[in-house]
Formats: sequence, structure tokens, C-alpha cells
Amino acid sequence: MRLNDLDERIVHALAQDARRSFADIGSEVGLSAPAVKRRVDRMRAEGAITGFTVRVDPAALGWETEGYIEIYCRRNTPPEAIRRGMSRYPEVASASTVTGEADAVVQVFASDMRHFERVLEQIAGEPYVERTKSVLVLSPLLRRYSSGSPG
Repeated sequence: MRLNDLDERIVHALAQDARRSFADIGSEVGLSAPAVKRRVDRMRAEGAITGFTVRVDPAALGWETEGYIEIYCRRNTPPEAIRRGMSRYPEVASASTVTGEADAVVQVFASDMRHFERVLEQIAGEPYVERTKSVLVLSPLLRRYSSGSPG
């Protein structure tokens, strides 16, 4: 389903804050609350909106150690297998397939070095992972987008 301009504006409003009322969104996009609700219900039914979630600041969980893990997979590992595997780790903030030697790059937040090491070992133990390579973030210098998507 391809969204029209009005639906896109509603989705962007929900992406900023999924708890906003339909009346509040309606006043922003020029529709009544019931009209916004109908459009959201339709987009959910058609699969354009697949769900709602909460974004948590990792520091609120005490997870202030950040790192990236490059994943090198065994032959013929589909991206969906990597996505499924990484979705089981609450410490994984994002996972993407990439060009280059690695098959995927995973952003991880942990409470300390030991915690990061445990997550790294668990990911390395996934059946489709051949090897990993990791780096730790010393100081974030610039962050324009949260959770990997424009805000």
C-alpha cells in the first residue's frame, strides 16, 4: 500500500509520539478526530502501520556502554534470519545489512564492558554467525536521528 500525503502526515505525527490523541493529530493535519481514527484503522488493516512501540533511552536502563558489532555470516544466511536473531536481544538498538565484507552491523548498548562482552559472545554463538568484529564508542560526536529514523 502506498500512502498518500495526508496518510504520511498522520504516520509522521504518530512516529513522533504514538500516544498523541486523534484530535491532536487531526488539528495538525486538518481532519476531525474520527477521520484520523478511520485512516489509522485502515492503515493498520492494510498493513501500512504494523504496530506501536516505545523507545527507551538506554541510559535510563543504566546501559551507557555503546558498541557496534560487525557480523560475518555463514553462506546463504538470509537477512530475515539475522533480523529474527537480533530482535531477541534487548541490548540491540539497531541492526542493518551492509555493503563490504561484513554482512550486518549491530548497534549494542550495555551496562558495562562485561555486559557488552556477554552480548557479543551470545551473538557470536548464533548458528548463522561465522565470526564477529566489534568496536566500542568512546564519545558520540553527532547524533541527528534517534532509533535510526529521521524525527
